[in-house]
Order: sequence, then structure tokens, then C-alpha cells
Amino acid sequence: MHMKNVITLSIFSSFLLYASLSFAGDRLLATGGVTQIEGSAGGGLNPWALISGYGTDKQTGASAFYTQLRTNGGFELSSGGVSVGFCNRFEVSLNQQKFGLSDTVPGQSIRLDSLGVKVRVLGDAIYDQDKWMPQISLGMLVKHNEDFSFVPQLLGAKRSTGVDLYLSATKLYLAAINGRNLLLNATLLATEANQFGILGFGGDKHDGYRLEPAVSVALMVTDNILLGTEYRAKPDNLSGSKEDDAKDIFLTWFPVRNFSVTAAYVDLGNIADKDNQRAWYLSGQVSY
Repeated sequence: MHMKNVITLSIFSSFLLYASLSFAGDRLLATGGVTQIEGSAGGGLNPWALISGYGTDKQTGASAFYTQLRTNGGFELSSGGVSVGFCNRFEVSLNQQKFGLSDTVPGQSIRLDSLGVKVRVLGDAIYDQDKWMPQISLGMLVKHNEDFSFVPQLLGAKRSTGVDLYLSATKLYLAAINGRNLLLNATLLATEANQFGILGFGGDKHDGYRLEPAVSVALMVTDNILLGTEYRAKPDNLSGSKEDDAKDIFLTWFPVRNFSVTAAYVDLGNIADKDNQRAWYLSGQVSY
């Protein structure tokens, strides 16, 4: 990371530590989700309507995570960040991704910074069990590609900075299947990002926002293991780099309430000059 990012992350992490020690949350296990690769509370791929951490409507919750991924074509992604949820209503997150370019551009990588905000506007995914309405949240991710003038611009991307807007609806059904909790999520994203922003924003093939759907399903198969699957549609803006939708299957283990480990198999499709890119990824998270 650049020094300014290190300083910012250090300040944010200090606040996270203060918040976690002072306002440890009381929500149910796993109800802050895991953290998606861009830093928001959700699954590995998709933002959910849930607010990060375990804070109730009178508490502050927080999470910190790190994810590592390597595709069969040698692309490497590391993603780390922190988030704070205030009163189960408002979330702020900070994230940086580093994407290694394999033998496509040997020894080189692309960095993507993301600042996220999310607000719960309706419903409660956990406690409104007697109502059909899911929890609904509005979110925004402001992304900046630090290495835009390198590969992204050469491929035809138009901008180094972009803003993703999304609307998520999440519902947790307690004891829904053989006494096990079931989570359903649907998200609609307005985005112009290429490969989540790693290859910049907009392109020579299409320049402008597209509405892309995303869905997640997760089942608490035991008292501390969550099994789920996700799908996320993505725009295809660059004529020189076809982009496919992303899919994953994930398994999250909560050995203790405040710590989780997620392993997932993800299909990213075409990336730059390589087809059928698939990967295992591993992610660790601390939540309060």
C-alpha cells in the first residue's frame, strides 16, 4: 500500500479496535455476514443488506477481514479491509485489493481502493420473523484504480475512478429447513466497473452504467457452519477483454463467535487474455 493508505487504514483500524472493545454486539451468530471482496458486509461476491459486526440498534459493531485468491491461470488477488456498523443502521467500510497479473504482464499488479457506505432503510432481516418484508439497504462503493494508466487504459477503460450503487434485500428465516436457519439475498447493482474496477471503469465497447443482478443463498448446516452459493452478473465494457459473470460456492466456519474462516470455490470466467478462470479462496474475519 502507499503510505497514505497505510496511515488511513491504521487510523480506521484503531477506531475499529476501540469500537469492538467498547461496544461488543449482541446479534445472532453470522448475522453480520462475511465480508465481500470490496469490503461490504455480505457474501464473498455480493453485498447484502446486513450491517457489519454484531451491533444491535443500540450498539456499534465492527469487522476486519483478509482474503487471498489464486486462479488456475496464475492471477492472484489479495483483499483486506475494515468496516464499522453503527446501531445496526449505518455501515462504513474501507478496502484495498491487489491483483497480480500472472504471466499476462509478469511481475506487475493493479491496486484498487474502495470506500463503502451502506444504510438500512426498511425492515430487519433477523427480528421481523412475523413479517414478509426483508431487510432493505442502500449502498455505495467509491472505487479508485491506482494503476489505471497501466493495463486498464491500454485495454480501453475510460476512467480510473467509479461509483457502484446498489440496493440489497436480505431475509433470514429462522429454523426454516430441518430446524436450520436459511438466508436469502437479492442485490441490484448499478455499475460501470470492469472486473470489479480492477480493469478500470467504462470502456470502448460500452461506456455508462448498467444494472446487474446478484443473488445469494446460505444455510446454517450446523450451529457454526454456513454453506452458501452466489451469482453476480457483471458488465462487458471492453472489446479487448471479454468479461463473464461470477459464481461461487462457499463454506464458512465459526470456531468462536467473533472469528470466522471462509473457503470458497469461485468461477470468474474470462479475465484479460485467459478463459475459464477458477480459483479457491480463503478468507479470515474478526467481528464484534
